[in-house]
Amino acid sequence: MTDSPPPSHPTRPAPSRIGPTTFAWGERTFVMGILNVTPDSFSGDGLLADGETEGERGGGAGAPSPVELAVATGRRMVAEGADILDVGGESTRPGHEAVPLEEERSRVVPVIAALRAALPETPLSIDTTKPAVAEAALAAGADLVNDVWGVGDDDSLPRLAADHGVPLVVMHNRTEARYTTFLPELIADLQRAIERALTLGVRWDDLIVDPGFGFGKSPAHNLELMRDFSALTMLGRPILLGASRKSTLGRVLDLPVEERLEATLATTALGIAGGADLVRVHDVQANVRAARISDAIVRRTWQPDPEGGPT
Repeated sequence: MTDSPPPSHPTRPAPSRIGPTTFAWGERTFVMGILNVTPDSFSGDGLLADGETEGERGGGAGAPSPVELAVATGRRMVAEGADILDVGGESTRPGHEAVPLEEERSRVVPVIAALRAALPETPLSIDTTKPAVAEAALAAGADLVNDVWGVGDDDSLPRLAADHGVPLVVMHNRTEARYTTFLPELIADLQRAIERALTLGVRWDDLIVDPGFGFGKSPAHNLELMRDFSALTMLGRPILLGASRKSTLGRVLDLPVEERLEATLATTALGIAGGADLVRVHDVQANVRAARISDAIVRRTWQPDPEGGPT
C-alpha cells in the first residue's frame, strides 16, 4: 500500500532506511561521495581513461582497473566521512555523449558489486536515467536510485524504485533554462514528481528531493536557488544539494574546475543553513569538515566542554 504524506509536514522528516543505514534527517548533514565510472566527467574525476571502455580496463601492465580504482576511492571517501557512495556510468555534463545501455551497465555493475563486497556497511546509490541499468545495479547491491530526470515524463525509474522498495532521489531538470517564475516553478515541478512517485508506490519516507543545481538552469537561476534554498523545505522531504565543482561556480569566480573547492564549500555551508540534509560532493574530507562546523552552528550538534578553558 502506498504511504501518503501527513496532513501537515513535520519540521523534520522521519528517518529513512537506505540499505544498511538509517538516516535520521535533521540530526546532522550527510555526505554523498561521487564515483564517476566515466572517461568524460565534467570535473575530471572519471575513473576511465579517455576513449577506454570497461572491457578495456587495466590496459597498462600492472595498472589498476576502474573497479580497483573505484574500490580504493570508495574506501578513502568512507574513511574521510562519506555516508553514501553515488556511482554513475554516464556523464551528465553539457554536451556529453550518450552511452549505450550495455556499456553503461558494464561500467557500473562490477563497481557496485565490488563496493558492496568491500564496504558492506556503506549505502550505495546508482546515478542513471536507464531503468535497465538501475535494475542491474540494484541486483549488484545498490540501495538507492538517483534519478536525474525525476521531473521528466518517463515514470520507469519511480516504478522500479517502488517495485524494489528502495529510496528514490527525485532531481529537478529541464531541457531549457526557461522560467516565468523560477523558484515557484521548480517547487511545483518537484511537487508533481513527488505525487507521481507516491501514486506509483514509492513510500513517502523513501523520497529525497534534489533541486538540480546546474541542471536546466542558468547561472543566475543557480544563485537564486542557493539564495532561497530554505523554500524547498515546504516539500516536506530531505533535500540533497549537488553543487560540487559546478560550472556556475567557475563562471562567478572565473576558475577552472580543479580550483572550485572553496566555492563548493561555500555552497555546502549555505545549503546547510538553508536546510540541506545531504550534500553530493567530489572532495569528501573538506566538505565533511565544512558540514560539521555548519551543523555545529545551524543544528547545534556540538556543545563546549563546561570544564574546558577559553578557545
